[in-house]
Amino acid sequence: MRDDSRRFLHALLDAPGPSGFETGPARVWRAEAEGFADHVGADVSGNSFARLGPEGPGVMFAGHIDEIGLMVVHVDDEGYLWFDPIGGWDDQVLVGQRVILLGRAGPVRGVIGKKAIHLIEKEDRDKVSKPKDLWIDIGVANRAEALERVRVGDAGVLDTTLLELPNGRLASRSLDNRIGAFVVLEALRLLAADRPRVSVTAVATAQEEIAYSGGGARTSAAGLLPLAAIVVDVTHATDTPAVEKKQHGDIRLGGGPVLSRGSSLNPRVVDLLIEIAEAERIPYALQAAPRFTATDADAIFTATKGIATGLVSVPNRYMHSPNEMVALDDLDRAAALLAGFARRVDANPDFVPR
Repeated sequence: MRDDSRRFLHALLDAPGPSGFETGPARVWRAEAEGFADHVGADVSGNSFARLGPEGPGVMFAGHIDEIGLMVVHVDDEGYLWFDPIGGWDDQVLVGQRVILLGRAGPVRGVIGKKAIHLIEKEDRDKVSKPKDLWIDIGVANRAEALERVRVGDAGVLDTTLLELPNGRLASRSLDNRIGAFVVLEALRLLAADRPRVSVTAVATAQEEIAYSGGGARTSAAGLLPLAAIVVDVTHATDTPAVEKKQHGDIRLGGGPVLSRGSSLNPRVVDLLIEIAEAERIPYALQAAPRFTATDADAIFTATKGIATGLVSVPNRYMHSPNEMVALDDLDRAAALLAGFARRVDANPDFVPR
């Protein structure tokens, strides 16, 4: 991976941006895009855009830039903050974590508190802690002091730092799916040096983790009306202990991008992605999506009159935790695959299944 790309990736991962509050990482993403895109912008839904070529129908690359997080729902008289999750947490990982809240005057740090093990009745010690049993302690003395720094509705994330490990492994929070936003912009960077025949727009979409109605993916697709769209997200790596491959497939870190087949995915787009991967010797794996993909692809595929959509995923260990893990090689390969796809599309593609 290029040094500039690695620096961009680190900055993107470190910027707190839970669903609905993505402005921090979105600013980092747009600033990077300014270096090579013809047009960079944003919309009222919180989506960010970077385009090569003229405005009009082209190829859309979409990766959601939000992450799971927490939101303050109550401040009690002692200054403790009570919260609800934003997105799908495994509640067990919240206990004892540090947090960073996006306060009105800037970041506010604190810790997630829980009754000490010594004070818990013996019969309750094995019970899983739920968010309602936990609180955030920001070190204040009372409610008035807390309200000088935070207010109800402030959002935050777990305060963890990025960790580089051997064999090109990277551990961090927010890999789901800051990685997707990174890959689509890296693909655009590759295309800027060798332009395709059609315009290409990379989109850092908002609110995927809570996108019950399609979130930013649906609104951005409706605005762009692309000829085809490729969504980039993460998928579960199954190369860890106790994961049943017969149920979840054989997905490995470093094994290349994962191409999904099934619902929400246009078969001709999928076949073209496979053809490009094989022609360019990009290792890949296939994944079945018999009902839904649980990604932005579900919203884009049914936007407007329907959009020919593909899904390229990056293998990810320990998803929805403070320390997700990916392989850097898989990011480069996914970006190269997207760039190859854009170069194969002309102004009148035929993606109608026959």
